[in-house]
Amino acid sequence: MPDRVLPGPVRDNDCIKEAVCIHTRKIFDSCKDKDCIEDLRFYPTAESQRYIEGAVSVRAKSAQLLYVTTDVEEITFNRGFYTVDLRYYYKIRGEAFALINKSAPITGLAVFDKRVILFGSEGNAKIFTSDTVVGGLDEHSLAKTNLPTAVVEAVDPIILGMKVVDVRDNLCDCSEVTEVPGCIRDAFGCELMMGGDSRRVYVTLGQFSIVRLERDSQLLMPAYDYCLPEKECVGSGDDDPCALFSKISFPVDEFFPPDTIEVSDNYREAKATLYR
Repeated sequence: MPDRVLPGPVRDNDCIKEAVCIHTRKIFDSCKDKDCIEDLRFYPTAESQRYIEGAVSVRAKSAQLLYVTTDVEEITFNRGFYTVDLRYYYKIRGEAFALINKSAPITGLAVFDKRVILFGSEGNAKIFTSDTVVGGLDEHSLAKTNLPTAVVEAVDPIILGMKVVDVRDNLCDCSEVTEVPGCIRDAFGCELMMGGDSRRVYVTLGQFSIVRLERDSQLLMPAYDYCLPEKECVGSGDDDPCALFSKISFPVDEFFPPDTIEVSDNYREAKATLYR
């Protein structure tokens, strides 16, 4: 059995300077999702609801991901696996069209819930740090000091559609939202209409996300050298404006229309096309 590598200088390798022990989060499991979320309830601001009541149609403009909350729970019948409950909060913008008046902007909230199951290993050691705020602890958070940490990486969704319906004809709101965190409400600057309406709007979103479970670990890593930046700092106000402008390439495509139009499967290009 080979000798165990210990922290310290490494003499048998010209590239690796030493083996160092670092404290970091180790990823135990992860997954990626491409969700097409159909008929998501739109909770408009009070002003937007007035426009929706008289609208004959609506058009989607943009969607912004505000926040994602996570909740990790152990699966008792499958050791080492955990459920991760996610709630995505979106700020949706659109336009409402009436027969008489011109189009009016509408803004509101959409909420998407999903659950994934990931492997997070087992850990019996409870972790406490100096960052812990004792006054902010409760029984629920104390019980989770040895659970893995859920991390969500997500981009702003692509808004694929928006429609307005009468309440008597609407889809079943089996997962209707009843509580919204104060910080999410503050992002709209005014009251959100959570009910009591006669017409409702539903949106369809395309969401890309990565979910992973991590645990604090001490790992032995090879160190090549200290990480020093190679690039010189450049101040934005140090250069002559004309000198900066001279570095910008001539926008040929803006003056000459393309001979063909290709449909891109790139996220950024597809999103830009939908929002035109």
